[in-house]
Amino acid sequence: FCRVDPYGFERPEDFDYASYEAFFSRYLVVLTRRAIKWSKLLKGNNSIQKSLKVKRYIRKGIPNEHRALIWMIVSGAQANMEQNPGYYQRLLEGEKNDKLLEAIKTDMNRTFPDNVKFRKTADPCLQHTLYNVLVAYGHHNKAVGYCQGMNFIAGYLILITKNEEESFWLLDALIGRILPDYYSPAMLGLKTDQEVLGELVKMKVPAVAELMERHGVMWTLVVSRWFICLFIDILPVETVLRIWDCLFYEGSKIIFRVALTLIKQNQAFILEATNFPDICDKFKQITKGTFVTECHSFMQKIFTDPGSLSMATINKLRETCREKLLSQG
Repeated sequence: FCRVDPYGFERPEDFDYASYEAFFSRYLVVLTRRAIKWSKLLKGNNSIQKSLKVKRYIRKGIPNEHRALIWMIVSGAQANMEQNPGYYQRLLEGEKNDKLLEAIKTDMNRTFPDNVKFRKTADPCLQHTLYNVLVAYGHHNKAVGYCQGMNFIAGYLILITKNEEESFWLLDALIGRILPDYYSPAMLGLKTDQEVLGELVKMKVPAVAELMERHGVMWTLVVSRWFICLFIDILPVETVLRIWDCLFYEGSKIIFRVALTLIKQNQAFILEATNFPDICDKFKQITKGTFVTECHSFMQKIFTDPGSLSMATINKLRETCREKLLSQG
């Protein structure tokens, strides 16, 4: 058995190789079939237009060899990169803010200590690439600068694109357009979305909402890392990548779909909790096990389990939740 997965992450001591092998042999068949369909779709000219067919394909998973390209195209990162030739290099060569550099340096060794490609001893060591991407981004978007959580997201982008400049533009697509105000100093967008999730749970899984309220558990305690890290280090790598496939195409509502599916699927388990620490523990446990490892069936579930979830509903909830937060402020 391989202690290190294809992305460079070391598998934990208690990793269940048997059930993973069983899942992966089935998943490999799916991946092979998808790869043939994607090759036909791309026809060697490496461009796609948004369409229902493309959306359906993306929901069923992008083969790894096409992932970086598709993310770049559907997120708008490719267009931005082409419209700003040399911009990334100029950011790296320009004047630097010392406080920003210090903050980024501090987080370097904390980023994926369990990934062999990010070790100081690795050759090439991805820490250098990560440092550059974060430094460039901090100078490109001064309102955000650098925020914890961004290192993990940029790190994942580097593992998939294997390209510094592309990772920078994808980070820009996520922080600048796809996630509303998650990483600003006040993190208002992030706090808002956690409240929105609470409202959605009231509508769709009321018993869990009631339990949380009864024990005074704030949503931010159990789900903030889901939002900040976009499920990195929460769910298995393959599953995170499948979620990101949809996130780049369909936007932030995918995060709610995933969160609601995790909660709904595990409703009975969560409701066994009888106190505050118990609830927090249950939320840690629902992100492990075969349900989340089997990424293909998991992704089918996120589009059926929570029922209809329109962007209009989410935006309406965002407005009311944001106003409530600001009035408390």
